Order: sequence, then C-alpha cells, then structure tokens
Amino acid sequence: MSRLLVPLILLCACPMLPASGQTPFVAETCPIEAPLPGPERARAAADRVRPELSSALEAKGLHFGDPIFLRAFKDERILEAWIRNRTTRKYELFRTWNIAALSGTLGPKNAEGDFQVPEGFYFVPPSGMKPDSTFHLAFNIGFPNAYDRAHNRTGTFIMIHGNQVSTGCLAMTDDGIEEIYTLCEAALTKGQKFFRVHLFPFRMTEARMAAESANPNLDFWKELEPGYRFFEKSKIPPDVTVEDGHYRFQSSVR
Repeated sequence: MSRLLVPLILLCACPMLPASGQTPFVAETCPIEAPLPGPERARAAADRVRPELSSALEAKGLHFGDPIFLRAFKDERILEAWIRNRTTRKYELFRTWNIAALSGTLGPKNAEGDFQVPEGFYFVPPSGMKPDSTFHLAFNIGFPNAYDRAHNRTGTFIMIHGNQVSTGCLAMTDDGIEEIYTLCEAALTKGQKFFRVHLFPFRMTEARMAAESANPNLDFWKELEPGYRFFEKSKIPPDVTVEDGHYRFQSSVR
C-alpha cells in the first residue's frame, strides 16, 4: 500500500502510548492512510525476510532466534547485528546495515528537541517493540537511561525505525528495519529477556580517542570507551550499571 506522508516540518502528535511519566508528543510524520495493523505488519515482514535470514545465519553457523546484540556508529552511519554462537557463547557479527538518516552531530543527546541521536548503553525489552510505528516498524531504545537521567538529559521515544528521516532516531529504511526487527523479535520470542543497543560516536580506538583530545565531548566519550573495549575484547556485551553518575561495566551472564 502506498502511503502519503505529511512533511517532516509538521511535527504531529501521533497515537502512541507513552511510558510512565513521558509526554505523548511524538515528532513524526503521520501516514494519511493507515497501513496494516502492527502485529499483521510484523508478521508480513517476517514472512518476507525470514527465509533469507535463516539461510544466511546457517551459513555462518548461527541460528535464527538466538540472542542478538546491536551496535551502531554515528560517524560511519552503520548499525551492526551480532548473534550469539551456541558453541562458543560469544557474539559473532552477522550483518551490517547503512543508516539511512540520523540527525544532529557527534556527541550525546542532552535535551528534548535537540535532534541529537543518543550515545550510550541501552536495552530493549518486549514492551519496547513498536510494530505499529508511523515509520513502518520500530523499537524504543529506552532513552533516557539511568546515566542520562543522572545528568538531567531529557527526550522521549528515541527509536530505531524504518523510513529515511530522523529527528533523533536511527532511520534504517523499511527494508532494513524489516530484517532488524524480525531478528530482534525472534530473539525476544525465544526467551531473550531484552537485547542491548550500544550507540557510539565512532570506533573508540586509541588512535581515534587521541585525535579527539580537544573535543569538548571527550570526558563523556571516556565514559563510553571502557564499554566499547569490553566487548571488543570479550565479544560478550557487558552488564552496564550507573554509580554516582558514571558507567560501570562487568561480565554479563552468558
């Protein structure tokens, strides 16, 4: 079904249910014609993409529905999906997608309406899945997290979704989000309690961090760097907590 979209400049309140304490106002374009209802839309997407995904996973010794971890890099405009290997219990890179649109610049999201894509450590439980998004399929990454709240950062409904426009979210195209959503929903359905989403400005190598020594965001990025290095070394995403306004990382239960 073709969909006519109201121009992005018209920021409209779409019918989305807010999390507790959040405003229902959503900066999205609203479809004039309603698409398929959410559950039907997600099922139709899975029917389209599951055969190829299952085949590609099998070719790498991985399995559809096994635990997933997502990682994105803003400067490269890419999102990675890592799937846990049943034998090694470590995560292996399965697929990378180009990010079709992300707004703002490198650096954290500080306030509602600043159009920044967040940077940090987030997770998505089943309640964060949004099959009836106005941007085809989506999931809410859970911004602000405990670190963001400790630093008085505000914002609502930060999503990874379809389409190709962004006001603080990651837009992946409709084709891209169908694959990503289907992988994530399958993992949740098979028992993964939540999947982690780590958002970085760039790959936090020693050389790149040194090159950013004069950047005003450096102190914040040093908060992210240990989490990046933890996964790079272990290939298991860490458990992330916040103590006294700082991120802390430790081994997660495999």
